[in-house]
Amino acid sequence: MAVRFGMLTGNAVIDCALLAWFLAQLIKVLLELLLARRLDVTKFVTSGGMPSSHSAMVVAAAAAIGKLYGTGGAAFALAAVLSAVVMYDACNVRRSAGDTARLVNQLLAHVEKLTAEDFADDLKIIMGHTPLQVGAGAILGLAIGLLA
Repeated sequence: MAVRFGMLTGNAVIDCALLAWFLAQLIKVLLELLLARRLDVTKFVTSGGMPSSHSAMVVAAAAAIGKLYGTGGAAFALAAVLSAVVMYDACNVRRSAGDTARLVNQLLAHVEKLTAEDFADDLKIIMGHTPLQVGAGAILGLAIGLLA
């Protein structure tokens, strides 16, 4: 069965990236269903978790560019560099922000003078990814991109 990309947006690279994102988000929902035995469709639109949809998307685009146009051009170089930046950010910067949110939420839970009305919501804790989650997303993206 031949996979035909470019039918959705008119651009095979964008279609590969969107498919990788979609599958990564779907896998998050399915893993929640299998591991926690509950259907949480909000996992489809949230960031963080296994696998990294950010990594899947950028690696799919880079792989598709490399396969369709070769790896020697500027387009592939840019896609590869941006993929590395996104994956670094997912593992380090966004994960650190999530760790900070977790600590702030714990501090706020122990502040006796403040009430729940003082704060609209807890800070979002699951912002980033573990290296394993980023790697899984990258492998998914690579597989999708190579189908181009």
